Amino acid sequence: MRDFGRSDDPRVQAQLDRLAALSLPQGRLGLDTIRALMERLGNPHRKLPPVFHVAGTNGKGSTCAFLRAMLEAQGYRVHVTTSPHLVRYNERIRIAGGLISDAMLADVLREVLDAGEALGPSFFEVTIAAAFLAFSRVPADACVVEVGMGGRFDATNVLEPDVLAACGIAALGLDHERFLLAPEEGVPQEPMARIAFEKAGIAKRGVPLVTMHQTYPPEAQAAIRAVAARAGALLHEGFTDCHPFAGRATLLFGAHAELPLFPALPGEHQARNLCLAVSMLLVQDRLAITPEAITAGAREARWPARMQRLGPGPLTALAPKQPVWLDGGHNPSAGAAIAAHIDGPLHLVIGMIAGKDPRALIAPLAGRIRTLTVVPVPGHECHPASAFGPDARAAADVAAALRGLPADGYPILIAGSLYLAGEVLRLNDELPD
Repeated sequence: MRDFGRSDDPRVQAQLDRLAALSLPQGRLGLDTIRALMERLGNPHRKLPPVFHVAGTNGKGSTCAFLRAMLEAQGYRVHVTTSPHLVRYNERIRIAGGLISDAMLADVLREVLDAGEALGPSFFEVTIAAAFLAFSRVPADACVVEVGMGGRFDATNVLEPDVLAACGIAALGLDHERFLLAPEEGVPQEPMARIAFEKAGIAKRGVPLVTMHQTYPPEAQAAIRAVAARAGALLHEGFTDCHPFAGRATLLFGAHAELPLFPALPGEHQARNLCLAVSMLLVQDRLAITPEAITAGAREARWPARMQRLGPGPLTALAPKQPVWLDGGHNPSAGAAIAAHIDGPLHLVIGMIAGKDPRALIAPLAGRIRTLTVVPVPGHECHPASAFGPDARAAADVAAALRGLPADGYPILIAGSLYLAGEVLRLNDELPD
């Protein structure tokens, strides 16, 4: 899987080539390796400004985007690490408001890779170690950290209570089943309870943990309660003073005051992600936040490839008479969110990595797909057109798919993979910044 990206800077490319050779050793789980790596680097994860730590199946990246935007609207300098990148590896690490520079990225990657040579760290462990090392060296007021996969054994879970301002769990669903549902003694056996158990593994003693309680099935709610109680976390089941409805939200403040919030990211699910971010800010006591900053951040947040309407560019010029939407969603929960956002018929251009369920997006959109075009995901093994049913047809790439669509005014949705989404943004000259 070509997840490591390319760089025009030879110093960065040299480290990305080393990074690309890494993989998770078969069967190894746990935090021992990342902790050993942190120790060799001087434990930079203990030298961070207050951290907001976000897990979840869907929506954790959007929640991080809202957190960053609201904190920056308050005037704070914010470090952020999210995954995966869409076009450039630098997108994974933001330093005090901007993407990490090539020079700094080359330096921290080299330092981490050198320190970890005998430890056999994974791609993601090196990435998180590099992010925390960079964060520890540049002054800032806050950090926003997105969990990569799961939570309990995720490399970001090396974070300790002293640096954590708040933790949050976004929407839950089935994804990465091979890893998150792997047989293990002493863990919940029901699938959604197990997913919740893994995500709740970020809970820490004395640290607020905010959940989307009302959106989880009962078995997931119970699993989170049990983990939080065992960890000694301060559990907040549901939103605090923020109420989502119809794609927007209301912020309660003061005795009887209400303030409307208009999330920049479209969709009812994004209103819930916004309220998760707002609640995480309101339940912590490390950084002050005002209603004005919350309002501004909600309006200004940006998160590419999540129900993003593409702007003018080389790709959209191939379908000039209809809107083109882009989403990296690839699991049933994402499919449901997409279906709720786009009304009526549409043309679907889809590329999905092998191992993902082809029905995840097709089923929620059943009866509304006018044409279904399947494209490859560059650099990855992916499903052929035959996996999507008899009405699917193949195209060589996204450009060919768009050229083959009728100019009938119906919207076009390109979806199925964040890797495909990154390629689309690159081809349409809309690089994330």
